[in-house]
Amino acid sequence: MSEGVDLKELRRRMDGAIAAFKHDIASLRTGRASANVLDPVTVEAYGSRMPLNQVANITVPEPRMLSVSVWDKSMVGAVERAIRESNLGLNPIVDGQNLRIPLPELNEERRKSLVKVAHDYAEKSKVAVRHVRRDGMDDLKKAEKDGEIGQDESRAQSERVQKMTDEMISEIDRLLADKEKEIMQV
Repeated sequence: MSEGVDLKELRRRMDGAIAAFKHDIASLRTGRASANVLDPVTVEAYGSRMPLNQVANITVPEPRMLSVSVWDKSMVGAVERAIRESNLGLNPIVDGQNLRIPLPELNEERRKSLVKVAHDYAEKSKVAVRHVRRDGMDDLKKAEKDGEIGQDESRAQSERVQKMTDEMISEIDRLLADKEKEIMQV
């Protein structure tokens, strides 16, 4: 007899959805500078498109400033162009092999649009968690139908899967509320 559904595997998959959500909201710009802001930037380098962090070092020397240290001096122009054309609203200042990027103040309209993006990320993560729950419930129904577990055990495991799902969704809501507060903070 099997035990029905592997709760550890479901937990791992749900944790993966939350980790992806954390990564997504980390790239959203708030009032403070974060190196993650430049994650979507790719640079034309050595005949191909490369993520910025593979051709330069990104640091945050001040709360409203990013510093990009380009490793190859010949790449400075390409990095500057990539940042300007990234639609992030950033204007780098070239200083030798370094680029200083002052972060402008976010206006109210921009803040609200960032909150909407954060809500979209949260909804995608919740859907991913619910898909994992559905897979777990399907496995339980199949195990019960095949006679591998009894009805009582199936019901008990269903409740555990639902409880785990509820915990994950409330964690996503908590992370979203924190990020929303951070974005709207002036």
